[in-house]
This record gives sequence, C-alpha cells and structure tokens, in this order.
Amino acid sequence: MTKRIIIVGGGYVGVQLAKALDGKADVTLIEPRSHFVHAPAMIRAVVDPQVLEQGLVPYDKLLKNGEMLRARAKSIHAAGVTLEDGTDVPGDYIVVATGSSNAMPFKPVGDDIDAFRAENARIHGMLETAQSVAIVGAGAVGTELAGEIAHFMPDKKVTLISSEPSLFPTMPSKLGAAPNGKLKEAGVTTIFGARAENLESMTEPYAGALQLSNGDSIVADLIFPAIGSRASSAVFETLPGSTKGAANRVKTDPWLRPSDLPNVFAAGDVVEAGDAMTIVAVSRQAPWLEKMLTSLIKGKKVEEVAKYKPWSKAPFLVPLGPQKGNSYLVMFTAGDTITRLMKGKDLFVSKYRKMLNQT
Repeated sequence: MTKRIIIVGGGYVGVQLAKALDGKADVTLIEPRSHFVHAPAMIRAVVDPQVLEQGLVPYDKLLKNGEMLRARAKSIHAAGVTLEDGTDVPGDYIVVATGSSNAMPFKPVGDDIDAFRAENARIHGMLETAQSVAIVGAGAVGTELAGEIAHFMPDKKVTLISSEPSLFPTMPSKLGAAPNGKLKEAGVTTIFGARAENLESMTEPYAGALQLSNGDSIVADLIFPAIGSRASSAVFETLPGSTKGAANRVKTDPWLRPSDLPNVFAAGDVVEAGDAMTIVAVSRQAPWLEKMLTSLIKGKKVEEVAKYKPWSKAPFLVPLGPQKGNSYLVMFTAGDTITRLMKGKDLFVSKYRKMLNQT
C-alpha cells in the first residue's frame, strides 16, 4: 500500500518536501494560508510594493498528485493530525514544519493574505510620509531593511540599533564590518551595544520615541521592531515528550523526531537542530527528510538511516538593496557582485515561484 505522509506547514521545508515526495507517497500538505509568503521579498516590499505580489505565491499548483488542505492543525497523534474543525487526517508519517513568526510587515500575523496586503500598503504609506526611521534589531531582517530604505528612499534618515557589539558577531568579522561601512556610506546611522528599553510594540511599526540603554533618546516618525523570529511551536504541546529550547524552538533526537512518537518528525525554523533560523540554514533538512522518508517507505527503520547533520556554519547572504551587500559562503566572504547575483537582484523569487509551479 502507498504510504501516507502528512506535512504540516507550507513554508520553505514543507513546500520543498511536499513537492519532492509527491508521486512517491500519498502526500497531504496542511497549510492555513492560500499563498506561500516568501520572506526576503516582504522586506523589499515595504519600500517597493510592486515586489509584494511576486513574493506571494499561490499553493494551488504545487501538488500534482497529493492534496492541499487549507486548514490549521490542532493536534498531532501517532495515527495522523486533527484539524481545528475536528476533522482527522490519517497518516503513516507526519512532518511538522510550522515555521516562525516575525513582526509585521515581514510576515503575516494571521492567515488572511488580503489582510496582509492591506497591512503592507498601510505600512508602506507610513514609510513614505516618514522623514526619520529607526530599526530596532540588526539581524538579517533589520540590516536588509536598512539597506532597502537607503537604496529606494535615500532621503530618509535611518538609524539601525543593535544590542550586539557589531553586525553579525557570530560570523567572520569581515561580514559585519563591510555591510556596516556600506550602510554608513549610504547615510544610515548604526548604534551598537545599546538596547531599546521602551519598545512599545514587538509586532508592528509605530511612531514614537526610544530610550536606549546607553542613555540616548531617539525620536522617529516610524520605528520598526526587528528583534528576531520565534518558532510557531504551539501544536507540539499536543505531543508526548516534546520539549522546547530557545525562541520556542522544539528539541529533537538525531533523526529530527520531537517527541515519543517514532513516526513524527519536525523541521525548519520550528526545530532546534543546530541550524539557524534562516532559509539557507535549514536548507539541508528537506533533502535529508526526503531521503529518510523514502527509505522508510521502502521498509527501512529510522535508526538505519544516517543521522541528520546540521551546518557547522551555514552560508549567510545579506543584500543591502538590489545592488550592494555581502555574503558568507563558507570558503570566503563575497561582496556586492556575488551577493547581487545570488540574492540581491531577485531575492530568490524566481526560484520559489518555479518550485510552486507558478510562472
């Protein structure tokens, strides 16, 4: 009999895995939204709304053989998944890849894509009228946003604030120093080693004043909170033996199993498996899961499959708008040209539209 594989979550790992297994097994993808939300494009869409629709990719053409269910999982058990409406979806193997949340407008707060479009338009309008912008958090999202605003709206006064001593302190020093220099050349003020002590919202931009831990005060027409993602891991609380680590990420065994159930696996941002919460960092997980699940379909046991091996340090690409940026590519650190060609020019939009079978 054909094995039934349920994938909960249509993010980067879920989409890639569902497409790869479509035809090898009876695949069901459970995802509450109508469109795949391509996160890097959402950063640029704040300053250039024309990018928004390219980065919102319908799921309707993804699976040729399997089934796409627009629904939200309520609980997971050994025999399948129970949806919020009470429907039970039976499965032999279950992969939970529910992703992570971030502030608007970088990711939707709910499942309504039209509401997300409206929020993008509202925040873009706020940005257009703002003269001064403060970005709290200088990870990839905050740094890329600063670069996008500096490129497309060079008249704005942009301040990028980080509690860290430099940009990307866990990466080679050149990866932090080079983009910091480019931001400064573009007129962006960077403040390091200072924490915003009175951030009024963690979920959406607003106008106001920031009191920093170094004693400084900054008044801005628009303040973007960009202080990192948190795993969307609530559904794992229905699994026996499941435990969470930092940022709500779920801990797993070496075969990406998050609980006492041997046929349930987890992947992507929601998993604390040694990979960072970036698209590239979790990119090893979908191919490994495809190979592992294919082996299980053929009769192998999980323990007979090689354990999952995370990146020791994954590639890290930081475009500062469509022309400039820097990247860590394991063997070396690259500058504007390679970063532009690899990511900055189209932000992987064409790759993911093709993956979802959309032109």
